[in-house]
Amino acid sequence: MPSLQNKFLALCTCLATLVPAASAKAPARALHAERNPILSDGEYYSADPAPLVADGRLYILAGRDEAPEDVNDFIMKEWQLLETADVAGGNWTHHPSLLRPEQVFAWAAPGRAYASQIVRGSDKRYYLYAPVEERDSSNKDPFAIGVAVADSPLGPWRDAHPQGPIVSQSLPEPNHIQNIDPTVLLDDDGRAYLYWGTFGQLRGIELDRDMVTPKGKTVTVSTLDGFFEAPWLFKRNGVYYLAYAGNKAGPDSECTPALYHACVAYGTAPSPMGPWTYRGVVLAPVSSTTSHPGIVQFKGQWYLVYHTADAKGGGHFRRSVAIDRLEWDDSASPARMLPVTPTRPPTPPQAATRNVAPAAWASASNSPDVPVQYWIRALNDGIVRKSPLPPDMWGSWTPHNPPRQWIQYSWDRPVAIDATRIMFWADQPAGANVGVAPPKAWHLEYFDEGSWRPVRDASAYASRPGRFEQTTFAPVTTRCVRAVFDASGDDKGHAAIAVQEWEVLAVEPQRLLTVSSSAARHCDAH
Repeated sequence: MPSLQNKFLALCTCLATLVPAASAKAPARALHAERNPILSDGEYYSADPAPLVADGRLYILAGRDEAPEDVNDFIMKEWQLLETADVAGGNWTHHPSLLRPEQVFAWAAPGRAYASQIVRGSDKRYYLYAPVEERDSSNKDPFAIGVAVADSPLGPWRDAHPQGPIVSQSLPEPNHIQNIDPTVLLDDDGRAYLYWGTFGQLRGIELDRDMVTPKGKTVTVSTLDGFFEAPWLFKRNGVYYLAYAGNKAGPDSECTPALYHACVAYGTAPSPMGPWTYRGVVLAPVSSTTSHPGIVQFKGQWYLVYHTADAKGGGHFRRSVAIDRLEWDDSASPARMLPVTPTRPPTPPQAATRNVAPAAWASASNSPDVPVQYWIRALNDGIVRKSPLPPDMWGSWTPHNPPRQWIQYSWDRPVAIDATRIMFWADQPAGANVGVAPPKAWHLEYFDEGSWRPVRDASAYASRPGRFEQTTFAPVTTRCVRAVFDASGDDKGHAAIAVQEWEVLAVEPQRLLTVSSSAARHCDAH
């Protein structure tokens, strides 16, 4: 009975476009958040923030991260909203379950509720631009951008283009990119513009006044240094701005030293379709590898919203929305965004500790040319993850790894130490001559009277990855200590070495002091 089946499917499709998101909503809850992140207790994680000002209130649309602690994947099944009338007061309303992709887009697969944006149209209705996966896509990459419409930011939402997405690898022109991260600007003259893209590919197009139909040809933007993803389009004083997550990485980069991390950079243009000129960095890398900006003016004050891994139990795939004031330098032309320093909750006075590594300056045998997938700052950041990513560790991988490497801590003043704890990471077994493997052997040295000396009476130097290995030794007082590694391998080559965390333990607990890069000068061997 194919005709009856087709009618049934058509009816289901029609009903699906009209199902209000409220049917799956959890109740709204009031919360107080004077400090970042806004959702900080670990009950809900929030990512990819997109601010909207409507009727005297600030809304922040965000995806919900639901990945378990040991899963490195973006598990995002729904969007949520944060709402306030007073940012400084810190009183927010959290709407936990705004909608899910399959509730509004009959053509969408469940899950993958990625970065989206709500914009108010000339008709005073609200339009949600959402990247979701097409359920029955024939494209190589199923991500596509759909548009939903509602009379309120809270919904209920219905598909504004039931025929399907407005952007995919097939629409409006064939492309081979992943079509995600839409941002839309409704200009003063009522014309709308859409930008989107990731993995270094940025596209833009004008939309018709219906806020749905692409108009004209797609433009490709290649003039914004280090563009990676997460574009955010807005206008101020007649100038068009496009902020984005950038990852132009390297030891001398103004953006980020580590490839997996991102800064928030921006460019300007005289028209919404460009040409775009790179202008600089507004936010340095945060605690999450990804970064995602949203910029808005609310009650006369400009704000930058972004996400971090700073909530309780947070991580690279368990992110949380933060908000900070954004100030401008109007003496520049065009006006320049001043760098934003993230605000965090006040921390209690630090208790005395034996681990003095956080007060050290970290360096390595491959400094300053640490491969950009790694980050030497991870050595003593106190963070250990169940499933770390490359920037969560120091590493030495190159196509031709040397047989010996070292990492070093330097202090501004002498410290008395008698133990160390180290956590190796590996993707190859001991003895391998490729990839990253535990070292064949390693030992500890300290700097004394102008030369490096092995510590005495050391216990075993174990090297099992994924766990802290402790070595004790006779106490020494020094300003510098090194862990020296003999790489796994043979005459055909050597594996790289990676360390997720390295602690150095003082003889007696002490309060940590700040450290400067000049500390390393005390350890120059003559």
